Amino acid sequence: SGDIVRDVMLAAVENRFGNELHTPSEIEWLSDNGSGYTADDTRRFAAAIGLKPLTTPVCSPQSNGMAESFVKTMKRDYVAFMPKPDAATAARNLAIAFEHYNEKHPHSALKYRSPREFRRSMESATLV
Repeated sequence: SGDIVRDVMLAAVENRFGNELHTPSEIEWLSDNGSGYTADDTRRFAAAIGLKPLTTPVCSPQSNGMAESFVKTMKRDYVAFMPKPDAATAARNLAIAFEHYNEKHPHSALKYRSPREFRRSMESATLV
């Protein structure tokens, strides 16, 4: 639902930027076209905390496939194992899962490096 999406958005901003209720600069928030993501309340809330809500193109298998793959990985490797007694706990655990996914989770397309490891290697390669 839209309430859960907004809770996750806020938890992500707080997890990344501390107790700030707004990002220092606009950050794109990509999702599919589900009703919780496209709801007017969600879009207004996202803008209020510094997120720019974007959705994958309708009937675009390539972009939707990437999003679906990410969701499948999150559900399989993280959500299935985390306690979810309430929305606040679920949002906190998702923030931890996103951090782990980006910092530690190996990706075959990135030569079994995490996204952040891959970015660091690309940045250091351009400095040479």
